[in-house]
This record gives sequence, C-alpha cells and structure tokens, in this order.
Amino acid sequence: MALDLSSLRKAVASLERAIKVVSTQIKNQVGTDQEEVLRAGVIQNFEFTYEICWKFMKRWLEINISDPAIDGMSRKELFRMAAESQLINNVENWFFYHKARNETSHTYNSEIAQNVYLAAINFIVDAKALLLILESKND
Repeated sequence: MALDLSSLRKAVASLERAIKVVSTQIKNQVGTDQEEVLRAGVIQNFEFTYEICWKFMKRWLEINISDPAIDGMSRKELFRMAAESQLINNVENWFFYHKARNETSHTYNSEIAQNVYLAAINFIVDAKALLLILESKND
C-alpha cells in the first residue's frame, strides 16, 4: 500500500521556504522584531514538519514491517527501527530534533528559540532525505 506523501512534501517545502526567507531577509535585521518573527515562523514550520516526518516513519514501518509493537514504541525506539529499515541515516540527529521539538512546546525562551532555529536549519537536510527515501520505497 502506497503512502500519500503530499502532506510531507508540502511541509518540507514550507520549511525550506521559511529558512530561505529568513536567510535572505535577516542579513541586516539582526536583533529586530522582524528577525524574531521570521525565526518564529521557521520554528513553527520545524515543529510541524518534524511531527509529520516521524508519523510517516511510523506509518511506513507499520505497513512494511508488520510488527505489532510499533504502535506502542517510544519515539527513540521508532527512530532506531527507522534507521534499521534505512529510512533515516543518523538516529542521533533525530533524537536531537525530538529534544528540540519538545523544548519549543513547553516554554518560550529566546536562547532556546535560537537553538531550535539552528536545529531546524540542520533538520531540513534530514527531512528532505527522509522524503526522498520514502518516495523511493513507496510501493
């Protein structure tokens, strides 16, 4: 059964666009309200795209691995299984993204926001790689 990857494609594209806008708009705007708002948009896109990514990993594993334990797995176990199934390359990166995602949802702090923004910039590479792998294994 093939997965409908359209929502994942849209989320990855949206995050990529947000990062591109920030990188071109902030050059002379450091420390401004505009910078803060633009980075907040990247962070929001990161949160959304991260959530979609791990859910697609889970769906693919449920369909293709047929392990009833997948439904009750922790996120770390899910990422390990995704790496074993060659959906992702670096499981430690995904542990880091999970931590970054959790930090944004519990508190607002400008230092944490900056760290999550930087994580989002790294995350887009892994999110795009996941999308390409899922597209190649989507039959």
